Amino acid sequence: MKFTLQHNDPKSNARAGLIETDHGTIQTPIFMPVGTAGTVKAVHIKELSEDIKAQIILGNTYHLYLRPGLEVMREAGGLHKFNGWNRPILTDSGGYQVYSLSETRKIKPEGVHFRSHIDGSKHLFSPENVMDTQRIIGADIMMAFDECTPYPCDYEYAKRSMHMTHSWLDRCVQRFSETEPLYGHSQTLFPIVQGSVYGDLRKISAEFIASKNAEGNAIGGLSVGEPHEIMYEMTALVNSILPKDKPRYLMGVGTPSNILEGISLGVDMFDCVMPTRNGRNGMLFTSEGIINIKNQKWQKDFSPIDSNGLSFVDSQYSRAYLRHLFTSNESLGPMIASIHNLAFYLWLVGEARKHIIQGDFSSWKAMIQPKVENRL
Repeated sequence: MKFTLQHNDPKSNARAGLIETDHGTIQTPIFMPVGTAGTVKAVHIKELSEDIKAQIILGNTYHLYLRPGLEVMREAGGLHKFNGWNRPILTDSGGYQVYSLSETRKIKPEGVHFRSHIDGSKHLFSPENVMDTQRIIGADIMMAFDECTPYPCDYEYAKRSMHMTHSWLDRCVQRFSETEPLYGHSQTLFPIVQGSVYGDLRKISAEFIASKNAEGNAIGGLSVGEPHEIMYEMTALVNSILPKDKPRYLMGVGTPSNILEGISLGVDMFDCVMPTRNGRNGMLFTSEGIINIKNQKWQKDFSPIDSNGLSFVDSQYSRAYLRHLFTSNESLGPMIASIHNLAFYLWLVGEARKHIIQGDFSSWKAMIQPKVENRL
């Protein structure tokens, strides 16, 4: 993988760059649609590539390990061939999913013992087998195995967890270095900064991660319930330490406003289930604000979902029609909403990149941020 930093915004830490992988080039800043189980829910691959213009998507190690399983994944030739997506893929290590299984897992130095949410079967995730699993999945970017601490989190627990994540990282790096890709394309490993909301721990973790000289770095353990101001404070602190010549990935973030703020702080990569999950429930993100399409006020609104025409659904379908689909419980409704929301997120980071290159990102952000936060 190669990262080229192309432009810096003169009035913030926003930046535009290129990430080159064997499956294609990614223009940053970028939003990555989440395809947890090998599919971005309710969205076809053709729509992802041609209409939404996604440049990279996510898969999840935990879910793909359990179903369809590693035997199927290996025989398919990896996730790219299994789901038909021929552009870059990033896989989350499963650490966040294990964190969310707080009732059915035990965290120990050797790894995490957990029960499957599908059938209750017992499993162990260790740094070593998580690396092996991501080799079999075949992601272009593999995430290190970490523990994501909850919020609020006791300082001593956060400290112990951070040191364990660092210990696991050393084991991930070792396993990664002694294994090879399986499908003829290169893979890279991103470490993850932890430390909860404690500045001194975040500093220690960022310095430790930076010392590994990885090809990219991630910021984890945020967007788990802490106030946005704290998330921004921790992100700024970590980005002041992580190397400037490597891409920075803020995991699981977030709202359009969160993403704009993250870009201004120097983040290059984002992912979140919000555009698809909220879309399936009738929440639409637009360049003028947020719409609850189920509301009565849209019943006779025959204007496009977004006046900027972000994707084909904006030119084909009106707000009134989309509301009708939701109130009639038609499955096409969540599909259209998911496509629209993902197109909006990709439009937003694309506009941010354009204004970073033009040198007026800060003034553009000041104009667009109140709009995307507005509830219509």
